[in-house]
Amino acid sequence: MNWPDVTAVLEALEQQAVCYRELADLAARQHRHVRNEGAEDERALLDVLTERQAVMDRVAALEPTLGPVRQDWPTFAETLSDADRTRAEALLGEVRELLTKITEGDRDDTLVLQQRKLSTGQALRATKVKTAAGRHYAGNAYARQKSVDFKG
Repeated sequence: MNWPDVTAVLEALEQQAVCYRELADLAARQHRHVRNEGAEDERALLDVLTERQAVMDRVAALEPTLGPVRQDWPTFAETLSDADRTRAEALLGEVRELLTKITEGDRDDTLVLQQRKLSTGQALRATKVKTAAGRHYAGNAYARQKSVDFKG
């Protein structure tokens, strides 16, 4: 197979590791904002998500170099010197660990947000019931007042 240049692959792996470190930091910030409630945290969470997308765009830009190598890593790894293979595998291992950490944090954050959504939905339904009951009560109270005969 016609592999990409080894130097280009190693540089792309380095850049990928940098991106995943940034994503891990952003995921930690995201986690803090998800745990807190409030308009300020919601705005900050949206900012973090925007930053995460920008980093993911940088990761995607590495795909033309890393994609072919990833598809047949064992064969490509055989073409590397021992030092390059050790470095590449260390970077791949770091990226896998970071990806696992990020994914687990995102899963936890998703559960918190889903629970918050359910709680908000229940609170809204309860408010609707209370509002309807209040209207019904007010309507009945007003109707009773109209039927009272004040003529004595």
